[in-house]
Amino acid sequence: MSFKPISEIGEFGLIERLSKITAQSARQRPELLEGIGDDCAVWQLGESEVQVVTTDLLTEHVHFDLLTTPMHHLGSKAISVNVSDICAMNAFPDYALISIAVPPKMPVEMVEELYRGIEHAASAYGLAIAGGDTSSSASGLFISVSMTGTTTPELLALRKGASPGDLICVTGTLGGSTAGLHLLQRERATMIEQMRNNEPYNKEVMAELQEYAEAIRSHLLPEARIDIIDFFSEEEIVPTAMIDISDGLVADLGHLCRRSGVGAHIDESKLPVLPEARAVAEEFQQDAFDWALSGGEDYQLLFTLPKADYDLIAAHRDITVIGEINEKEEGVLLTDIFGMTIDMAEMKRGFDHFAG
Repeated sequence: MSFKPISEIGEFGLIERLSKITAQSARQRPELLEGIGDDCAVWQLGESEVQVVTTDLLTEHVHFDLLTTPMHHLGSKAISVNVSDICAMNAFPDYALISIAVPPKMPVEMVEELYRGIEHAASAYGLAIAGGDTSSSASGLFISVSMTGTTTPELLALRKGASPGDLICVTGTLGGSTAGLHLLQRERATMIEQMRNNEPYNKEVMAELQEYAEAIRSHLLPEARIDIIDFFSEEEIVPTAMIDISDGLVADLGHLCRRSGVGAHIDESKLPVLPEARAVAEEFQQDAFDWALSGGEDYQLLFTLPKADYDLIAAHRDITVIGEINEKEEGVLLTDIFGMTIDMAEMKRGFDHFAG
């Protein structure tokens, strides 16, 4: 019997296969409105309320490195990335369960600092840590967060729902997390080299990174855009479709278009790239637009809106219209800064856990 490595089908190929296996159990519960395939699962709580639920796993040496990630920051990020999924449903977070697997020799004080970061973020977002589980780990730290949120059926936003003619909008700036990651990876390499040579760590190196503090913060301490959900609520805005940018703009716009059965056309010159990301990209001799398109972990909101609703967002300084939804047959296209039109299906996509 021959076996297929997961790397041949990738993360989303694996998810597709697993969702087929579990489809029957999902059909047994008619109150389940949305299962695998969106930022959160959704089920009906009553006539006027739906619950959204998400879960996320952070793995040492895959999602973070303790050489360059303070425990407090890590705890905060573990909460923020899940709140971002809740926000992507146009919902507000309620409760979280935290499970950790920890090497037995890890200092208690480090775990306590992790939880201080978790508690700080939870308080900031107005959610409660309701419990969890602990276990030992034979290799590295694992953090699993499950989170619930609520909204109404009328306000719920899914990845499906976009229609041709809708505006494509994005919050905040892009590329900052990838810029911060590049800086931290370079710092890590320096630290390891110094340890190998038995040299004392040069603290002045970190001081030199202060000019890029916003980029590093974007990677270590992303903030879920719950402020945008507040804005939507105040202005009675309901996106036709929405997703948070965790895998990268190219990948996540692709997810939204596939679920909605549409195409898209975006203008690269309109992308809101973090200014620091441009400077860092130049230093690393890379393209900041590539980081904005495919870098991932920006945790901004990507959403669509009817053109008739443009005036509702026009004055918001942190929302940018970057393109328009088209018919599916037109594909998902990008006009670059030189005026060339590119099929985004051929572009480098975001992070894949199982890419070969």
